[in-house]
Amino acid sequence: MDDSPKVEAASVLGHGGRVLPAVTVDTYNEELRDEEGFVGDRASGRAFRSILEDWRDKLRALGEDPFGDTPSQEISKSKLDKMLAGADPMAAGLVHTVVEEFALELATVVRRFLRLKGWQGTERIVIGGGLSSSHIGELAMGRAAIALAGEGVAIDLRTITHHPDQAGLIGAVQLAPSWVLAGHDAIVAADVGGTNLRVGIVELNMKKGGNLSKAAVWKHLHWRHRDDQPSRAQTLDRMAEMANELIRLAGKEKLKLAPFVGIGCPGLIDERGIILTGGQNLPGNWEGEDFQLHSEIGSRLPRLEGHEPVVVIHNDAVVQGLSEVPNMTDIHHWGILTIGTGLGNARFTNRVDEKASA
Repeated sequence: MDDSPKVEAASVLGHGGRVLPAVTVDTYNEELRDEEGFVGDRASGRAFRSILEDWRDKLRALGEDPFGDTPSQEISKSKLDKMLAGADPMAAGLVHTVVEEFALELATVVRRFLRLKGWQGTERIVIGGGLSSSHIGELAMGRAAIALAGEGVAIDLRTITHHPDQAGLIGAVQLAPSWVLAGHDAIVAADVGGTNLRVGIVELNMKKGGNLSKAAVWKHLHWRHRDDQPSRAQTLDRMAEMANELIRLAGKEKLKLAPFVGIGCPGLIDERGIILTGGQNLPGNWEGEDFQLHSEIGSRLPRLEGHEPVVVIHNDAVVQGLSEVPNMTDIHHWGILTIGTGLGNARFTNRVDEKASA
């Protein structure tokens, strides 16, 4: 029986769109709860650090913490990777134990998502977010996949193809129909998270039929805003400064920028571009009727190719997931979980009219 979705008209440059040119966004920003709080928090970056700190507490009682006085939040993923592969058996054992416990939490979270109506029939889940770019993250995903297989849960788990720093920018090209992009070389994209802000120029490298499989980041700028504790206004100003700097660089290189800007940010986004819920980790208050991110950023940007730029907002996990569209043509239903400050999530169904050209 053919379970392919009916072909619907894609939303034209709409915020938080459910029907996009290549996929239907079945659901996103699900906030599963249990008696302990949000289920997704059990597989977030903060959860990993919490597990690490718990095990370090146990070792400190024996006077054997291999990380000494360094706070768990300040231990980099690269440091953990080195410890895992290093010659110190205590340090390697600690990291391996933390990865194992986190992997089992991740498997539990995956099972919970697969029970949701909007996630039923999911064939593949991509794991994105900052942790996925490290060896410990890849190991955790592999261990979670084995745990799920052992329980008879048939799901293909994969790490995201592009580096997470770039995936959240590359996915923005999938927010616009091909006719908006035609005749241009690149777009401006931004990825706003609870810890980091990235703004980039994404080259389209568009092929015949609007194929965007070769889209890639040309240049991008990064700001770890959590270190600076900025206000909302300061964040918006810095974001616009980063975009304007990149626009100037693109102009020098004669890159024709489409008058379109795609932005991914946490939360549930309505058709007006308002963040309804889920923006609690952003600097300042970004939720509610009195704030429209697209208007604030649009007013700070210059005209692109003679036109006022159209700024489109969507959930950051959705946008990061959209970077995988070219790699999902062999299946129908797939999702993404992003392990960052929190746990982002989105589930997609490929659109029939796009499968041949995606």
